[in-house]
Amino acid sequence: MNLRVESQKQTVMKRFLLMAVVVFIGFGSQRVLRAQTSSAPGEKRATQPKKRGGIFTLYLLDPLARTMCFSDGKEGFAFVDNDWRNRCSDLSYILASNGSLVSGIEVNRVAAIVDLGTPDELRQHYGFEEATGGGTGFASLHLNGDKIMILKQDLSKPEYQRLQEGPKLFTEAAPSATAPIKLGHIYLVRIADKKDTSFQQLVKLMVIAYRPEQSVTLRWELL
Repeated sequence: MNLRVESQKQTVMKRFLLMAVVVFIGFGSQRVLRAQTSSAPGEKRATQPKKRGGIFTLYLLDPLARTMCFSDGKEGFAFVDNDWRNRCSDLSYILASNGSLVSGIEVNRVAAIVDLGTPDELRQHYGFEEATGGGTGFASLHLNGDKIMILKQDLSKPEYQRLQEGPKLFTEAAPSATAPIKLGHIYLVRIADKKDTSFQQLVKLMVIAYRPEQSVTLRWELL
């Protein structure tokens, strides 16, 4: 009799310990899951810097992608509450002059657009060696202090020179600045704000595809 009681006690104790282990594992798993869930978004944000360039197509007849935003490289317009609203329009495609790029179109914004010509024209003007496909001159355009620089020569250590057209971006800004679209041409765009003197955007563009009265595709990058 005593042996049977003792055996029952051991059985109950084993079941209790088993249940305790299961509960502990479940609780620990939930804590790990919550920790992973809470840390993942932060880790994701840390690995996603602000977009600085890419390829974007402006569509003349599209209600959203007729303009683009340089802050995130996406459509300038958005559908909100069954309405069509401006989100962030830094650059647009219009039919003026048989197809033009226009900037400085938002309230208080002023802009300047400079057409630098084709990669081959840049090479001839500034004397550097251009790579096949015209990527060297475009890639070398950068901001150094308050000056826009371009490649001078690329030997063991690249040397740069001041872009002669650069000052136009700072002296010729006006509302709704335009420039005719030309396939293969490289452009510089500067956007400022009449009320916020701290605001400035400098962008380089290359027209890589163009369908008149339909769309224009740009390679773009913030300086």
